[in-house]
Amino acid sequence: MTWSQTSRLLLTAAAAAVVVAGLRAASGIVGPVMLALALTIVFHPMRQGLQRRMPSWAASVVILICAYVLVVALVVSLVVALGRLAALIPTYASEIDGLVEDATALLDKAGVSKEAVDSATGALDIGRLAGLATGALSGVLGILSDLFFLATLLLFLAFDSAQVADLTAGARVEHARFVDAMSSFARGTRSYLAVSAVFGLIVAVIDTGLLWVMGVPGAFVWGVLAFVTNFIPNIGFVIGLVPPALVALLDSGPGLMVAVIVVYCLVNLVIQSVIQPRVVGNAVGLSTTLTFVSLVFWAWVLGPIGALLAVPMSLFFKAVLVEMDPAAAWVAPLVSGRPDGQER
Repeated sequence: MTWSQTSRLLLTAAAAAVVVAGLRAASGIVGPVMLALALTIVFHPMRQGLQRRMPSWAASVVILICAYVLVVALVVSLVVALGRLAALIPTYASEIDGLVEDATALLDKAGVSKEAVDSATGALDIGRLAGLATGALSGVLGILSDLFFLATLLLFLAFDSAQVADLTAGARVEHARFVDAMSSFARGTRSYLAVSAVFGLIVAVIDTGLLWVMGVPGAFVWGVLAFVTNFIPNIGFVIGLVPPALVALLDSGPGLMVAVIVVYCLVNLVIQSVIQPRVVGNAVGLSTTLTFVSLVFWAWVLGPIGALLAVPMSLFFKAVLVEMDPAAAWVAPLVSGRPDGQER
């Protein structure tokens, strides 16, 4: 490698570090902007159909209302699920105390030191468990502070998107690769969210029915939570598993908890962590490994909203860094995990 190539590589790495640091510092702005953009992309085909039957402004109003309803429904679902968990935990105070005593006796028999025993059994303390649930609830409620910003963005994007066709037609004359790359990003984002919604609905229905049959309190709420967490790649099922498994343990003991874990592993793990990632990869042109790495990276950069937007964010940067640059065409197969580097 020549000195000029090395210098170029170092400058590229430095620029990437600066961009990532900037995105992390501005996560409170970047996250809602990308969420608003993703929602606008999802509803754009509906807009095109509506514009054939009504004025453009009326189509914009309909799209805006649909986006608002979807956002409110998702936030309310999370608030209700976490609120339900926070309300249930204190009602099982005696059961938790019994679990702590049993765990202490078991660890003592195993010869574990007292400090380690206190540390392990402290995790089952009623106050700590309730604090974790209410802390998660507070985090979700904190999202409400961004809703005004998100609602305003959706308002502007809903009306501005009416001109997308004309704007892209004009831009294509001089910058065809840019238009094609952004079109690919839009298609990939729409496909990813559609696939996640379909699989999430399937998982939610199955989970709700099985939890209800097993007698787990709040089965419907946990089913809704399973649907919402399905938009988090790879590990969403783990997040959705913790509340019903914990409630099952407190309500009926380890037997029911194990049954819930087995059911979730059979249903959610197979569908969400095996089948769905392959379908998502085929739909958006991202390998399964890259999808998981995207989750970890964007959650670190943008926080919780980054977990939900991991795939759309990766698709955006794939479009900007790979699809817009002819010299980067060799990277496409590495990103998609297929020799042709194309989506299927």
